[in-house]
Amino acid sequence: MFKYIADTIVFNTLSLSPTNHWAQALHFFIYDSLKISFLVVFVIFLMGAVNSYFPIDKVRNFLDGKKLYGFENFFAAIFGAITPFCSCSSIPLFIGFLKGGIPLGVTLSFLIASPLVNEVAVILFLGIFGIKITIIYATAGILIGTFVGILLGKLGLEEHLQDWVKIQIEEKIRQAALKDERTIVERLPSIKDEAVDTFKRIIPYVLGGVAIGGLIHGFIPTGYFEQYMGKDNIFAVPISTLLAIPMYSNASGVIPVIQSLVSKGIPIGTAMAFMMAVVGLSLPEALLLKKVMKVKLIATYFGAVGISIIALGYLFNLIL
Repeated sequence: MFKYIADTIVFNTLSLSPTNHWAQALHFFIYDSLKISFLVVFVIFLMGAVNSYFPIDKVRNFLDGKKLYGFENFFAAIFGAITPFCSCSSIPLFIGFLKGGIPLGVTLSFLIASPLVNEVAVILFLGIFGIKITIIYATAGILIGTFVGILLGKLGLEEHLQDWVKIQIEEKIRQAALKDERTIVERLPSIKDEAVDTFKRIIPYVLGGVAIGGLIHGFIPTGYFEQYMGKDNIFAVPISTLLAIPMYSNASGVIPVIQSLVSKGIPIGTAMAFMMAVVGLSLPEALLLKKVMKVKLIATYFGAVGISIIALGYLFNLIL
């Protein structure tokens, strides 16, 4: 249906030739925008209903004080993966974990995994790249969150949190004490409002990512990226990771860009490293974290996640 709409607008209504670069870019934009927007609306509303019955305080209470020998990091990463947040919007929840007395390493597992993997990104990956790459991507994001969180937790970096975080922690405790006894029918208006709000926050990134993907699809000739980022360039993965840091998007916004890059010859591992760095190591996130963490902790956090992303990029290029 979405392809039919794109065909009708571009080739019939506008009478553009299929060989025209602008036509190819516009067709890509219309088709992917409609398809992705439909998936985003459906999944956000569905997860809004699910998350309504699994509030953060219950997860925090489950993790708080338990000695699970690393599994608490895994559970925090899983929770991050099923929450539809970008890196910046995950930070208030990150503070919420801290205020419950949960170790810093466990909260970092959530903060790392939350932007890298979410239900929208998984659905889009599944539709674009298939089940094999989707499983590998989702597993990699969760494992990065788990093991980097364990590593950072062992370093004892709590002293590098900002002093005023304690004030935010106390406020989160007060908010978490509020109980919600409403039925699902009573929750629907708030679920709808939250879904609409989330859609409004996500859709600019989605459309922006699709627009960039459309321009790449329509104007960049096949093989252009291969000369800089192909498998024969040993530095392609770290270069891609570093170039991604100044950018900012959520996973759903950057996936269409990755689709175009892969179609132009960039190895999937290099493209995935670029994507993970965009959503997990952005400058806006660093600026927000500066309010919570001191410079040493931010540098350690970014360094550990960046090295993990680069290592996975090389690994994916070898096995995919």
